Amino acid sequence: MSDSRPTCRLVRPGVSFTGKQGLDYAVAISAETVGATGLHMQLVTLPPGVKAKAHKHEAHESAIHVLSGESGCWYGTRLEHHAMVRAGDFFYIPAGVPHLPYNPSDSVPCIAVIARTDPNEQESVVLLPELDEAMERKA
Repeated sequence: MSDSRPTCRLVRPGVSFTGKQGLDYAVAISAETVGATGLHMQLVTLPPGVKAKAHKHEAHESAIHVLSGESGCWYGTRLEHHAMVRAGDFFYIPAGVPHLPYNPSDSVPCIAVIARTDPNEQESVVLLPELDEAMERKA
């Protein structure tokens, strides 16, 4: 008789992939890696000068902890708000809120841990190209 109860698992960051948002992720905890049903955790690296695509996560909250470097983040319905998130800071993004993170540095990468209530990280990503275009017009 096999024991089918969930158990603890040690996971080392997997192979990096580029997400829909245009950023590089190293998946750690997810439905695919450990059978998670309510959360996803990963490392994200924003190289110097990189900007993600504007996006939101439908029905899923995100929590970010910056380990090194810093990231700017435009957020809000029209990306009208801005925050600078530095090493040691935590940043919360409610479900469905459009956001566009970027790395303002020309020499230092930003590395952060992301936890989200979507166990299948990329399923809830909704790209918002109209906001990318609006940001380009602002620049």
